Amino acid sequence: MLAQIQQPIAEELGRYTELFKASLQSNNPLLTSALNHLTRKLGKMMRPTLLLLCAREGGAITDEALHAAASLEMLHTASLVHDDVVDESNMRRGQRSVNALFDNKAAVLVGDFITSKALTEMALTHSLEAIERMAWLGQTLADGELLQLNNTQSTVFSESAYYDVIAKKTAALFSTCARLGAHLGGADGETTGRLERFGHILGLCFQLRDDIFDFDESIDAGKPKGNDMHEGKLTLPAIHALNKAADARYYRLAMRVRGHEASKLDVQELVEFTIATGGIDYAESEMQRLHDEALAMLDNCLRLTSLSRLRSKEGNVRRGPLLGSEDLK
Repeated sequence: MLAQIQQPIAEELGRYTELFKASLQSNNPLLTSALNHLTRKLGKMMRPTLLLLCAREGGAITDEALHAAASLEMLHTASLVHDDVVDESNMRRGQRSVNALFDNKAAVLVGDFITSKALTEMALTHSLEAIERMAWLGQTLADGELLQLNNTQSTVFSESAYYDVIAKKTAALFSTCARLGAHLGGADGETTGRLERFGHILGLCFQLRDDIFDFDESIDAGKPKGNDMHEGKLTLPAIHALNKAADARYYRLAMRVRGHEASKLDVQELVEFTIATGGIDYAESEMQRLHDEALAMLDNCLRLTSLSRLRSKEGNVRRGPLLGSEDLK
């Protein structure tokens, strides 16, 4: 399905990939080794795909949009490198994390280097709005990580706190990709705003799906099952189950998880409790609600751009569908 979504921008994604890898080069042997390790697997390129599709919908995929796509993915990559240090994670995208392969000191410095490269790429958009938005995004990602750390100290299992974290850690990046893609592609303000909102909702869906994967042994999500709990994180399925059951035994288990005191058996028991209490079903229903909201927002965006095409005097701007209902499933 993703290949079908990316087909209209396959050529531009190829150019993006070349730009991304070429920008992450160094003469330092240790840094080169770490960068080669990180760029060996580029993932599904969801964020660059969203940015380039929004640029295409806005009017055209410009060189500035390609630089923005590379910049935001670099910032995202740097944040993951730093997050793995904070979370003491050993795996990322199905391979060893930078901190596991080298050490925490090297990982922090590699993340700093990539962040600097991201700033360089964003400067090449020659857009003050793009640079300001990137600065906002960097602050928001750090804020989200700190909120998540603070939640591990809380004795309350709050859905609103969970959504606040994923809005800042995941949805903010998606909404920025959509906004800057539309802006640099030439979209008007109203279309840009609607696509930004679409990106935000899509980011929430993306994180919910990833959190659900953590409970499913049959899916290879590039990380060990129950990994979130082993890192002291309680995501929406577990939060809902704990609030629904209000069972003192599982409350104590959850607090051991947050305190990084849970054994493998503790995590397994809490995972089984979450599934049995309907936590997965609830999270899937929430994801479906957001899915429907995203489609409604997207339909509005496409109607808006269709109207602008009818009003256009040029008549030769090539635009096409961004995503359909099947693409968000």
